[in-house]
Amino acid sequence: MFFLRKFYTTLIRSSSKMASLESLNFDNLALKSLPLDPEKDNSIRQVSGACFSLVKPAPVENPKMVVYSMSALKLLDIEEEDMKKPESAEFFGGNRLLPGSQTAAHCYCGHQFGYFSGQLGDGAAMYLGEVVNTAGERWEIQLKGAGPTPYSRHSDGRKVLRSTIREFLCSEAMHHLGIGTTRAGTCVTSDTTVVRDIFYDGNPIKERCTLVLRIAPTFFRFGSFEVVRGLSADTGRKGPSEGNMELLKTMLDYCIQTFYPEIWSAHSSNKEDMYFEFWCEVVRRTARLVADWQCVGWCHGVLNTDNMSIMGITIDYGPFGFLDRYQADFICNGSDDGGRYTYQKQPEMCKWNCKKLADTIKLVLPPARTEPILHTVFDDAFKERYMATMRKKFGLKKEEPGDKDLVDSFLEAMENSGADFTNSFRCLSRLPLPNSSDFEERLAQLKDHLLSQCCTAEELKTQYRPRMDPRQLQMFIQLMQTNPGVLSALGPRFATIAQEIERLEKLQEMESVTDESKRGEDSATWTDWLSKYTDRLRQEEEGLTDFDLANSDRVKVMNATNPRFILRNYIAENAIKAAEKGDYSEVRRVLKILENPYSETADLGDLGLNDLDLSQQQADDSQQETKPGGPGASSSESSVLPQSAGAGRCSYDSRPPEWASTLRVT
Repeated sequence: MFFLRKFYTTLIRSSSKMASLESLNFDNLALKSLPLDPEKDNSIRQVSGACFSLVKPAPVENPKMVVYSMSALKLLDIEEEDMKKPESAEFFGGNRLLPGSQTAAHCYCGHQFGYFSGQLGDGAAMYLGEVVNTAGERWEIQLKGAGPTPYSRHSDGRKVLRSTIREFLCSEAMHHLGIGTTRAGTCVTSDTTVVRDIFYDGNPIKERCTLVLRIAPTFFRFGSFEVVRGLSADTGRKGPSEGNMELLKTMLDYCIQTFYPEIWSAHSSNKEDMYFEFWCEVVRRTARLVADWQCVGWCHGVLNTDNMSIMGITIDYGPFGFLDRYQADFICNGSDDGGRYTYQKQPEMCKWNCKKLADTIKLVLPPARTEPILHTVFDDAFKERYMATMRKKFGLKKEEPGDKDLVDSFLEAMENSGADFTNSFRCLSRLPLPNSSDFEERLAQLKDHLLSQCCTAEELKTQYRPRMDPRQLQMFIQLMQTNPGVLSALGPRFATIAQEIERLEKLQEMESVTDESKRGEDSATWTDWLSKYTDRLRQEEEGLTDFDLANSDRVKVMNATNPRFILRNYIAENAIKAAEKGDYSEVRRVLKILENPYSETADLGDLGLNDLDLSQQQADDSQQETKPGGPGASSSESSVLPQSAGAGRCSYDSRPPEWASTLRVT
């Protein structure tokens, strides 16, 4: 079977020409190879013994193209002239089916925030088919926001403009940062509306239905296999295909043969060995992926098993966030009350998910083979990738025993001073090797720049202000003082309360901190770290003869590893606010910047953020005060933008404005 498929792929590669939208080379292998739901009614239900349910997208009124990514669409052999045709919005808005497309929704389960949730599935996404391009590559495409499916539960299967713009831009941003990810081909909005309570305050508003075209080798995930899991003692839920070993084998064989053909070729005669090698490779890829996230300061926000790809790529962009000011316990998801998915916990959580994958396939792969090696396989792959990338970020070619300490001390210095993660790393390339004639001058300049990236005393205090209602918090503090046992009965909620109390205590400690006193402490912090960095750079000089060449090479490597541009929340917010007024130019400008995240020569003069007139913006905000929901919001489901916020002109590579610190994504 494998050799026939390889021959077929070679034949396609040699005979195909660049496709138009109506002649894409569909080969919907998943639907041919995996069991389908026999029920044709598109109703909410448990789906047993099947991987897909055949459903069709729900059309929208007057679809409009917001933005498209040609680098992503070319994976499908689509040319730009096709995207300029009016029908492109019809196809990618779900109103017309591409010839050869066969639409379906995927059944999967998941552990959500540590607990098994039973059947989940594609409640808003819809498989359109698989396109084999002229290079012989297979790409699965799907529309997110295409309407209800059997897995929509209590949802309408729709997504809105703000969340779709965020997913589109971040998918492409991650790809151009060199991080494995699903791609985003198009973003199409419409005049069809859905009701959303953006702020969860009982004031719903109407928002425009918007769809994103997602592209990946496959959207199979850890949760895809969890449909066979048995009853969870914690939640009382089970997979819809509980204990179905034949279904599990069918899914594993399909995924390995299609996406890991080298493992299939080497081990198909011994299925247990094959499943073991597959699991090990998924663990390694997952470890490398999360190492990449950590190195660029990106947080997923919802690292549930249903959001973990078997390909080791980033999928399911919801409440994600890039670090602005470095915080090890940064939570990008405002609804992650217990801080399960903080920045520093991401590697641990990804490893936990790999353990759940092993638990799921134990029907065909004994735990005795996976349990003893999980930590070694994951930790070794993570450490190798993380340190290799960090050495590039610091401009280090040699491997020295103290490198991990140097990295950790830099992160600590950033956290203590509230320094911007991306800009602090980026500016390190300004410092040449210590033997350079202008080293001392450049060292002083670097220190000044690092200090300019540190937050103010007020910004630091804002970080520690409790997010809970002050009256509620005071009540809980009183309870803790009089009857501590009552709070512990709250379970996970208790951890949230304890964190809020810690924040309040930290804020009280900082009452006397001023900008002047903070700058003095920051100066001492960076002086100390730069001394360590200088000592480490002297080790790099040993054996060098051409220092100019060495400095030049260092700068190239560092500036190709430390991005200048990332998708900060305030940048996305500006683009969304403009788009919600019908102006899509800012979304397109942001995409162009994100396609060149390491560029030192980008002309920001012409690419500055939309110059929304501040007085007009303030007037808009004032009007919003009388409308349900208040001022604008963005995210997978909601975010909070304070009344004082305004979108003025600011550059894409600066520290975020003060109002950005109050954006909340949930």
